Amino acid sequence: MSTEETTRQEWMAALALAPEARLRDAWNGLDAQPQYKIVRGPETGLVMVRARTGNTGERFNLGEMSVTRCTVALDQGVMGHAFIGGLCHERARLAAVFDALLQLPERCEELRRTLISPLRQERQAHLARRRDEVRPSRVDFFTLVRGEE
Repeated sequence: MSTEETTRQEWMAALALAPEARLRDAWNGLDAQPQYKIVRGPETGLVMVRARTGNTGERFNLGEMSVTRCTVALDQGVMGHAFIGGLCHERARLAAVFDALLQLPERCEELRRTLISPLRQERQAHLARRRDEVRPSRVDFFTLVRGEE
């Protein structure tokens, strides 16, 4: 996998997990809002979530999850896509527009610095807080070894 693909996956993950208000604020804070057209969506559907027991066992269908997707095209010809968990039409539209903008070399560095990096830091801080909340209730199981009888 190339570095470019990894980078795009990272920013798409940050956009997919971002609160709608943060995306709206970033959109309103742009110096020049680009012209774009909606190619597909935003539309909501269902996807099947698959899992494995212990992350190593046989796969099984865990259940369905609602997902909202959107595809936009900038006037420069760049396409942006977003898949958002839940019923989030506006969030999917904004995430797709930012995905397209991040593909433009003249916009990429600024948006990565002002939007993607802060979103990733906020997500990491949120996960750290959750770990700290759960840690006191964690139970460590151990096996007591008995001597030979």
